[in-house]
Amino acid sequence: MGEFELIARYFQRPGRALDAGVALGVGDDCALLQPTPGTQWAVSSDMLVSGRHFFPDVDPRTLGHKALAVNLSDLAACGARPRAFTLALALPEARAEWLQPFSEGLLALADAHGCALIGGDTTRGPLNICITVMGEVPPGQALLRSGAQLGDDVYVSGTLGDAALALQCLQGKLQLPPAVLAQARQRLEQPTPRVALGLALRGVASAAADVSDGLLGDLGHILTQSGLGATLDANIAIELIAASAYSTVATGTFDTKIPAALALQCVLAGGDDYELVFTAPPAQAAAVQAAAQASGTPVTRIGRTEAMAGVRVVDGSGTPLPGPWASFDHFASQPT
Repeated sequence: MGEFELIARYFQRPGRALDAGVALGVGDDCALLQPTPGTQWAVSSDMLVSGRHFFPDVDPRTLGHKALAVNLSDLAACGARPRAFTLALALPEARAEWLQPFSEGLLALADAHGCALIGGDTTRGPLNICITVMGEVPPGQALLRSGAQLGDDVYVSGTLGDAALALQCLQGKLQLPPAVLAQARQRLEQPTPRVALGLALRGVASAAADVSDGLLGDLGHILTQSGLGATLDANIAIELIAASAYSTVATGTFDTKIPAALALQCVLAGGDDYELVFTAPPAQAAAVQAAAQASGTPVTRIGRTEAMAGVRVVDGSGTPLPGPWASFDHFASQPT
């Protein structure tokens, strides 16, 4: 199968009406986009590398989903509405049995968010997926990392730690019951981008980021750019993992075979959650809950910003926990 046949068969969609804002899509040297009047472009890129970001034998359909989901998560953190994306794909070989489900997983999520594939590139090489996504946001309404204010509440969406536990298990470092692993693995391989919540938080949240490398690391980006620090409640953090997939299996309680220290590590620094961490003034607490309800996404208050730099994690009595919790760093962490 040649390069242009590959593109035409799996990524070009003849007869499909052009998405709103796309004047020209796949098939030319450039795509042509028409932004909605009164909006700005929000643009982000993420690369997924085999053996680094995913296991080489991962289901290609879930990989297609995740490749786009991690990019849509960046738009969600900015409060931007998805519009279009490009796909650059390196493949060891062009195999229909891999390309068909990969493209189906990718395009199903794209369709769910009204995000059109408008072009990209394909080449032979080690499996590598790079997506650039484009969204729109009204001027002055983007959620930025630099907007947190002193005394803001710190929130996270959904639950944290599932993906990290699944990875620990798949790497042979931990054993989980099969049903528990299946649910945790779904969070690792098919994350849900919180686009609806990001849109609902415009004008409510003061700053936001998506949790890709770990809660403390990604919250740290907000705090650094806002010139602040924060204190987080470790008991609430544990509840975030206790409310997640593995607590709903069988008894409906947290699996006590998972050490509390490991659970806290997965929540605070595990990464690959693709939830949102954001700040908002206490006066906006009701508006935050309204945004959560409108988007169908639970949110939890986990702490508050402070003047002292850094992030402190404390127990129920306010005693700081020692850590350290190291979030993922591509040039410091070991490959998958």
